[in-house]
Amino acid sequence: MSTKSWWSRTDNRLLEAVLGLAALLDGVFGVLLPALGVVGLIDPVDTREVRTETATRVPGTVTDAVAGHGMTLTGTHRADLAFAHPDLGQRLLLALPDVVGGLLLLLVLVLLTRMAGTLREGDVFVPRNARRLSVIGLTVLVQAVLSPALPAFTTQALVSGTPMAEQIPLSVTFTGEYVLLAFLILSLGEVFRRGTKLRADTEGLV
Repeated sequence: MSTKSWWSRTDNRLLEAVLGLAALLDGVFGVLLPALGVVGLIDPVDTREVRTETATRVPGTVTDAVAGHGMTLTGTHRADLAFAHPDLGQRLLLALPDVVGGLLLLLVLVLLTRMAGTLREGDVFVPRNARRLSVIGLTVLVQAVLSPALPAFTTQALVSGTPMAEQIPLSVTFTGEYVLLAFLILSLGEVFRRGTKLRADTEGLV
């Protein structure tokens, strides 16, 4: 009976290349470009999709009070909150959810790439991979909380003290999919940890 693995060195290099490319694309489009928009080097994010309680159209040029905020809110229930000329603080609040999400995803991809590197070395069941899985699980759990919370709270900060505040209630909806995924990854990390400890103990008896 053959014990040769179907997974080749070429497969592993391809996996590392795919993960590396994904990390690069996320770093550029998920972190770098939004950050450049915040500092004004490229066109910034100037629109945020929000939930409204009623069908709404609030023009940003009707009165001096509203025009001073430079906002328009257009849509029904799922509306677009647009800024004509967002200042630095507004640009930061608009980009913050994307940048944080991009950084968390980048962390996961970097850790997965390093795990793929241990596969190339011939053994993924090592203590550092158990730690990496734990960090990945915690990162996914943090993202499960921040993904709905950051847009909601930054939106409230954007419209606070403006006529838009009455139209856009604070709305945070959490889903369980990412939480379940996080606990599955954390459980897998614990399996790795116990497996590597058991193997170390067994090798010590030989």
